[in-house]
Amino acid sequence: QVTLVESGGGLVQAGDSLRLSCAASGRYFDFYAVGWFRQAPGKEREFVAVISWNGRDKFYSDSVKGRFAASTNNQNTVYLQMNTLKPEDTAVYYCALLTGDNWSRWRDYDYWGQGTQVTVSS
Repeated sequence: QVTLVESGGGLVQAGDSLRLSCAASGRYFDFYAVGWFRQAPGKEREFVAVISWNGRDKFYSDSVKGRFAASTNNQNTVYLQMNTLKPEDTAVYYCALLTGDNWSRWRDYDYWGQGTQVTVSS
């Protein structure tokens, strides 16, 4: 049984920073990478970032590139450092394990966490 648990969300003002955590348990090491996605009300789930467990491979969406940074503790936790937050970053943020070939498509992920709410006020 693989479980992912996100934490670190909250209510912040535009320009502030937050760091999200995604802690894994079970046989998470059978999977190469962890992805971060977000979903705002009425919108589709959107790819944010992906990072391999060894931290060597990282990819970001254009909307967060240069502001967000993914990292790992080389054990069972990945992080998403979010800087210069904007109101349009408001969403529920999820982490999940990459199980398919397309790292930007949510359908290629499984073992989703419960999500953590990020709200950025203007």
